[in-house]
Order: sequence, then C-alpha cells, then structure tokens
Amino acid sequence: MTVPGRVEAASLLLSLEPSPRFLHHSRAVGEVAAWLARRIGANGMSVDRRLVEAAALLHDVDKVLPRDDPARALPHGEGSAAWLTRAGHPELARAVAAHPVTRLRDGEAYRRWSAFATREERIVAYADKRAAQHLEPMADRFARWVRRHPDRPGWDAAARRVIWERALRLESDVCRAAGVRPEDVRRLAWTGRALALARPGPAAQRVGRSA
Repeated sequence: MTVPGRVEAASLLLSLEPSPRFLHHSRAVGEVAAWLARRIGANGMSVDRRLVEAAALLHDVDKVLPRDDPARALPHGEGSAAWLTRAGHPELARAVAAHPVTRLRDGEAYRRWSAFATREERIVAYADKRAAQHLEPMADRFARWVRRHPDRPGWDAAARRVIWERALRLESDVCRAAGVRPEDVRRLAWTGRALALARPGPAAQRVGRSA
C-alpha cells in the first residue's frame, strides 16, 4: 500500500466527475491542510504531508459517488473511507472518516477520537472546518452549517454549544502545533497543478513540459 501522491489523488477525484462547486471546496480543504502540515513539519513535529494532502482533497468523495454505490448508504465520512479502501487506499480511511462536524457531537465516539486521533486526522478535520469555497474563519463556517440545517436532529442549542467548544479545542491543538494563530492560517497552492496534470489533453502536456 502506498499513499497516493498529488496527481494520483487528483485523478481519483476527477474520476467521480465532481461539480465545479465540489472541486472548489475539495481544493480549499486540501490546500489549507497542506499549509498546516508544512508548518507543523517545519516546527519539527512528525507529520505525513502526503497523507494529509490526499485525504484532505478526497475527504468528501462519498457525496459524489453513483447512487448505487454501497458506500452511499454509510454515514458521511465513513462512506468516503469505505470507497477509498475499496479503491486501494485504506491508509487514507482514518483521516477522512471522522472529519464531519457531527463527529464532534457524539459523546463516547468523540472522546475516543479525541484521545487517539493522529496528527493527520486532526489536520484534515480542522481544515474542513476552515474552508467552504474559500478559506474563512471557523465561526463563519459554523454559522453557515446552522443556517442550512436548522432542524438537523441533535443540532439544538445545547448540542451546538458542545460542538463549538470541541471545535475550538481542535483549532487550538492544530494551530499550536503549527505555531500560528487561527487568523494566520493560509492555503498552500498545489491542487491546480495536480488537477491539470491529472486531466488528459493539451493542458496536462503543457504543465508537464514546464515542470
């Protein structure tokens, strides 16, 4: 088993024919996660940057699977993990399975994840909470979730307060490891080139010649 590189991860994503909006989100999460992983590595901490980048780019694939794919029947995140495992990349499963914000609600499951999650898992989960179509403050991302899902089961005011507190704890952990404040987080541009190389045709050939 090998962790897919940038171009292979981009090719996997393109194989599902995602919409432009889906691609924008995946790219934003992938680039925020890559920036954080690079900063954490520069601080002398062990982190698998390749795994972080691939898992972040592919974290939401269960949302664009064909309707008859069995992974669609699984909870979000777990479906992505199942599809990636089936595609030959089980090493990405843990880093994508627990990224959904709802995972911060589940009591015992959250406590286990908080105690044993790898650094890579935490980076991917946090990057998703900082990027919709673009990098944004976590509070803006949460406000959008609440507006879109006002009647989501288990999403009442008390639950939202618990989720927010746990998200802040995740943000503090990741940003402390990176040696930055949340407002200093940025994106590391890599997905555009990877997607261009993953697409067959003249564009990929031009990028390849310039490499």
